[in-house]
Amino acid sequence: MTTVAGPRRGVDQRGVDAPGRATVGARTLRTDRWWLPPATTTIGLLVFLVYGGVRAFQQQYFFADERYLTPFYSPCVSHGCASEPGSSHFGMFLPDHPLIPYAALTLPFLLLFRLTCYYYRKAYYRSVVLAPAACAVPEPHASYHGETRFPLVLQNAHRYFFYLTLVVSLVNTYDAIRAFWHPTDGFVVGVGNLVLLGNVTLLWLYTLSCHSCRHVMGGRLKHFSRHPVRYALWTRISALNTRHSRFAWITLGSLILTDLYVMLVARGAITDLRFLG
Repeated sequence: MTTVAGPRRGVDQRGVDAPGRATVGARTLRTDRWWLPPATTTIGLLVFLVYGGVRAFQQQYFFADERYLTPFYSPCVSHGCASEPGSSHFGMFLPDHPLIPYAALTLPFLLLFRLTCYYYRKAYYRSVVLAPAACAVPEPHASYHGETRFPLVLQNAHRYFFYLTLVVSLVNTYDAIRAFWHPTDGFVVGVGNLVLLGNVTLLWLYTLSCHSCRHVMGGRLKHFSRHPVRYALWTRISALNTRHSRFAWITLGSLILTDLYVMLVARGAITDLRFLG
């Protein structure tokens, strides 16, 4: 027999607490492993943050074979980059300090771009903040204000971080292309070149599939017929956008694998196999 709950003082009389709703004492009636997706997401994000944080502040093993620069140190603009001649492509003007990453010029913007990314918001809202954790599972928060208050109101700056990330992607592309030239051996092609090229390609796919990029291409157009070029770009980016979450996770893995490869070559643990040169 269903017990009908009457109005209660001090409780918001809407939603599950509305008059006439059945009283359910259990936190959730779900019997499946609803906690598995948010737990997996949390672990995945934590692995990347720990690995990336350690490598960014390690300040060694970031340049290999006099041409491979790991993306975690690009561009290398600290005075400490002098320890690896050839690693700084745009000059050295930041002070060398254990608490300042060699790529401090770009890392904060890349991190903010990912933190404010529409997909990552959904990912860590549901997994880390549990807002909500899953369908039919109540969140442990007494109030909800969306992204209208500090610090979540800063999520609205995502499009500006997107513009800055485009510049960083160009820098990473430059690093990948420049890696084909060895200071003494000339033009060479090795496994590291394929690793860097693969990584920067995936980074471009993630960046261009961004919701902000789609909006820039055609989000404010009223007549697609008057803008055929932008419409064509908007159509292609829209197709990429459907895979944005996939690229978001793939690039986390490709960044770790690329950095790990450069580090192992720099330490002498493995040898870069050359196909040419």
